[in-house]
Amino acid sequence: MARSWATFGVDLHLEPTGPRLRRGLTDALREAVRGGRLPSGARLPSSRSLAADLGIARNTVAEAYADLVAEGWLTARQGSGTRVAEGRQVPPPGVRPHRPERPRPAYDLRPGTPDLGSFPRAEWLRAARRALTAAPSDALGYGDPRGRTELRTALAGYLARTRGVRADPGHLVICGGFAHGLKLLTTVLRARGTRTIAVESYGLDEHRLLLTAAGLATTPLPVDGQGADPGPLKDAGAVLLTPAHQFPMGVPLRHDRRAAVVDWARHTGGLVLEDDYDGEFRYDRQPVGALQGLGPDHVVYLGTASKSLAPGLRLGWMVLPPDVVGEVAAAKGGVDTCGALDQLTLAEFITSGAYDRHVRAARLRYRRRRDALVAALAARAPGIRVTGIAAGLHAVLRLPPGTQDAVVRAAARQGLALDGLTRRYRHPDAVDEPPDALVVGYGTPPDHAWAGALDALCTALREALSDRENAS
Repeated sequence: MARSWATFGVDLHLEPTGPRLRRGLTDALREAVRGGRLPSGARLPSSRSLAADLGIARNTVAEAYADLVAEGWLTARQGSGTRVAEGRQVPPPGVRPHRPERPRPAYDLRPGTPDLGSFPRAEWLRAARRALTAAPSDALGYGDPRGRTELRTALAGYLARTRGVRADPGHLVICGGFAHGLKLLTTVLRARGTRTIAVESYGLDEHRLLLTAAGLATTPLPVDGQGADPGPLKDAGAVLLTPAHQFPMGVPLRHDRRAAVVDWARHTGGLVLEDDYDGEFRYDRQPVGALQGLGPDHVVYLGTASKSLAPGLRLGWMVLPPDVVGEVAAAKGGVDTCGALDQLTLAEFITSGAYDRHVRAARLRYRRRRDALVAALAARAPGIRVTGIAAGLHAVLRLPPGTQDAVVRAAARQGLALDGLTRRYRHPDAVDEPPDALVVGYGTPPDHAWAGALDALCTALREALSDRENAS
């Protein structure tokens, strides 16, 4: 069967102008290359395909291509077709040429990302195939704004079993990660008249900035070895906490303070936002159950697949008090904005047991890394105290006063990216005195880079601390 004009090759939008068709086509192609719409190396449609698309003679296109090859704008090789020549783009006036990004560090010990190389690709692919095969056709529609019922049901069972969450599938809302969930909650809080939210004095700047951008004032709660102090809560309308494993200090919220937070919410009507960002990873202690289990009518439980699987999945969830579900669903919009196929895959991944197996294997791998970190520091930097390591994916390295910035600079010279505690994680209005410390994420490096990252860290510590001793 003869092919129609719409079945040839790749598409290319051109608008030849002027009385002479060949010249107009040549000018249009040249401008598409010059302006960067056709990048270097891009393959052009065959002369037959482009002629069919434009409704002109094939010879006209062939001649225009030949003209631009002669001028150096295009290249033509047998078997490779016609392509854009290298280095022919000219930025428009006022547009700065693209500058290459700074080279990535050789090693990265910044917290916040798991080992992406350990993502269970084969198991995920099998789960995706099973989920897609079993999915009803309506799963590909716009969907319930709360998310697919398969995933909400799977999560309700999993969270009840592993985190002590009191969850009903009807009270779950799927979101595109923690930040998305937090943004939806700020809309609800503002509509309820909340103007101030308490946050831990140490935490991610990104979350605090998201809250302030939504029009909420943030007030810091002091953090010590027992977690956040709920004493200053009385003037807030809501509170954001990481009770299972405070970020970045690495301590759990003590039981009496957990009870005090829930009592505050019951008596004031305030809302507790619980960020359970890495609650599945614990090593030397009994699991700390979710705060939500103490007060499901007053606590919003937020979790994601970002640490357990990969942040690129953009899958998170909120377990909400019954009277908040409708408000969050309305803030999310009339349709589900999270990919249905990924939701179905995660549901299958959980119900098949693959998620549990993956978490257990990851827990063992990260524990080995943590133990290697502690052993390397004990051997090569014995003056450094390591804290916050009973759970999670990061450790806090306490440094001598005044040495944090020197260690970070020495690490950079080793090709190692490190985060200091005070510059990134401290609330600007906090009154407690910040210690000099590093927040070392031992989840980030791939397995093959872990030994090199440890060596670079110990070398940087030894270099910076010896310089300090020599100066004194």
